[in-house]
Amino acid sequence: MGKRRFGVPVPVPVPVRARARVPVPVRVPVPVRVPVPVRVRVPVPVPVVDWTIAVGVAVALLLAGRSGGDFGTGPGPLLGHALLAAGGLVLAARRRAPRLVLAVTALCAVGYQAAGFDVPVVAFLFAVYAAVRAGHRAVTVIASVAMVAALPLAALVSLHDLGEAYARARGALEIAWLIAAAAAGEALRQAERRAEEAERTREETARRRADEERLHIARELHDSLTHQISIVKVQSEVAVHVARRRGEPVPEALLAIQAAGREATRELRATLRALRDDDTTPPRGLDHIPELVARAGRTGLAAELVVDGPAGAERPDVPAAVGRTAYRIVQESLTNVARHARAGTASVRIDYRPGVLAIRVDDDGTATPDTVAVPGMGLLGMRERVDALGGRLRAEPRRGRGFTVQAELPLEHMEHMEHTP
Repeated sequence: MGKRRFGVPVPVPVPVRARARVPVPVRVPVPVRVPVPVRVRVPVPVPVVDWTIAVGVAVALLLAGRSGGDFGTGPGPLLGHALLAAGGLVLAARRRAPRLVLAVTALCAVGYQAAGFDVPVVAFLFAVYAAVRAGHRAVTVIASVAMVAALPLAALVSLHDLGEAYARARGALEIAWLIAAAAAGEALRQAERRAEEAERTREETARRRADEERLHIARELHDSLTHQISIVKVQSEVAVHVARRRGEPVPEALLAIQAAGREATRELRATLRALRDDDTTPPRGLDHIPELVARAGRTGLAAELVVDGPAGAERPDVPAAVGRTAYRIVQESLTNVARHARAGTASVRIDYRPGVLAIRVDDDGTATPDTVAVPGMGLLGMRERVDALGGRLRAEPRRGRGFTVQAELPLEHMEHMEHTP
């Protein structure tokens, strides 16, 4: 019952007993580890692969020769079987000497056709593929034409009938299979060439970006810290000098500031030198530009290099940073010519002028004065490098036809920067 307060009944709260919670077991799924088979690829040595193919082709040729009929016991069949085996086994050297293998397989095929063996010239097709893959296209075409002409004559030795000899030669070497082997070799050669070019481009891009970052850091350090440290150093030197001339004692704090300024100057100079000259990678400079031009010439571009100015001991010393920048300018320019210009010729001119190294790369590509030059990553990288050295860069279409890249890199300014922070 409730209590009364001022005559009004007031309800009294009744305590409620809380029901105990019974824990409910929860089943947690346990992950089951399923063993995954690990495939380990063991690389097969290249000589093993070459000899396996060579032995396989030789066995196939011998079996084809044995199934062709009975040739008696004279020296002809023995010579034919020997030529069949030799034509297959010589394929083991197709990577090291593709032209020699091409000639040997052709001679062996002509020899066993003359001995009366109607066997397809499978080994010669392998040799054609290997020679085209190695880049010997002209030699392969000459050898193939000579082979097509020689096979009927070789078959005529044993058949004595021109029609049958021509039919056997056509069956031994189908023109379609010959073209297919050459096309396969050319396709693989182009794929390998593109892969090598992509790998070299990635390495050069990474190296260029690292050099650009180092030069950017060096420029920022030089612009931001050099001035401030120089002021501190000069002010402390002047204060110490004035105090000593007046005969006053020099405070220890001022001497500490003077010593710290000198030490900071030395450390900053060493840091800038380390950033400008990367000793972790082989330096690339003016001495490596002929190699760049020769490499461009091997790709089908008629490239020439002209060096003007004093020679020998009279030629001015070129700082390492300037040499690296000149190398990168020529490298990037020739790369752009090969990729985008559709040019037949390119010229690289290096001119040693008083206090300036001038570089000019011209091509006869499809660019015209009306062409709008869109700056890519390579052109922007060249401009940043030249600006970091305090030089000038021009990249624009030439009058008439072609594109030109001109750069002027100062030498005296860089020599001053290398000796003073």
